[in-house]
Amino acid sequence: MSDELASRIAARTLELIDIASPSRGEEAIAEHVSAVLRDGGVELEDLGDCCLVGGARAREERPFVLLGGHLDTVPAQDNIPGSIADQSVQGLGASDMKGSLAVMIELALAGVGRGPQSSVDFGFLFFSREELPASESSLTPLLAANVGLQSADLAVMMEPTANVIQAGCLGNCGATWTFSGRSGHSARPWLADNAIERLGEGIAAITALDPVEHEFEGLIFREVISVTKVSGGIARNVIPGEATAYLNYRFPPGISLSDAEARLRSICEPFGAVEIESSSPSGAVRLDSPVAKRLIEIVGEEVEPKQAWTPVAEFEAAGIAAINFGPGAPSAAHTIDESVSLGALAYSYRALERLASEAS
Repeated sequence: MSDELASRIAARTLELIDIASPSRGEEAIAEHVSAVLRDGGVELEDLGDCCLVGGARAREERPFVLLGGHLDTVPAQDNIPGSIADQSVQGLGASDMKGSLAVMIELALAGVGRGPQSSVDFGFLFFSREELPASESSLTPLLAANVGLQSADLAVMMEPTANVIQAGCLGNCGATWTFSGRSGHSARPWLADNAIERLGEGIAAITALDPVEHEFEGLIFREVISVTKVSGGIARNVIPGEATAYLNYRFPPGISLSDAEARLRSICEPFGAVEIESSSPSGAVRLDSPVAKRLIEIVGEEVEPKQAWTPVAEFEAAGIAAINFGPGAPSAAHTIDESVSLGALAYSYRALERLASEAS
């Protein structure tokens, strides 16, 4: 049965991989998921904006658990179509997170988390634009507009965690860092002020920083600042008067957005002007609900911190306790050879099936 289950979820994962769904291009996959679930007899509501919810939509007598999955992927790297080989599904989004979507679909089609035999009610929430800045995500307005979803006892965001429960998430600030100098002729650099050299000094200061560890509810999160993009220069014989870098700052739970932005400025503004372009709050560690505790028992592994931003933060902002749990490996996400193992897909399904069928 386990081999049959793994093969079925793998086939569903491959089916989803082969439907291109880059951020802002989720229409085709949303229509496909809708058709599969409706044809399988799953109660489904189209929430608009390429968002769907199947199964339960509000808390009734039993605990209400939302399983969350985003339909979009990062841009392709010549990794569509996918394939199945060596006991894994390979292709764009296999880990992040079409394997998770396949698990959700197969659970919904099997009626898991619905009916009198269940100990919890599952809602299956599919949404768009997660891979973009949080300000563009469809999830926050979706949760605000659907009061029933806010009654969930727990949201399980099926981000890649290698089937380990990862709690909380980092906050994220993105900023442009501008270095100003004075342009001039490259034959007489002493008459100019090279902005690229100023940029180099700033980057050297950032790379000299070690990650700062923060303990939050017993878990260690690492605060880091990275330079992910640089630009500058006018011509090969001109000393540039301006250069820019893009900063990506990750901060732990317990630090507010305003404090995070102030910290980023204090570190970087001695070297150049900082313009913050996007900010996303961190997500708190919430493991106190009976449903979360039961899933931790089922998984049987130590809970880890989520050293990344995830929609856990958006669920938290809507008043819903949330954790991360999914079959994909974090190290495989966004890579050109992205994959998810058949065993991991089956394990994720079985763990959630047990959560739905066993009393807490």
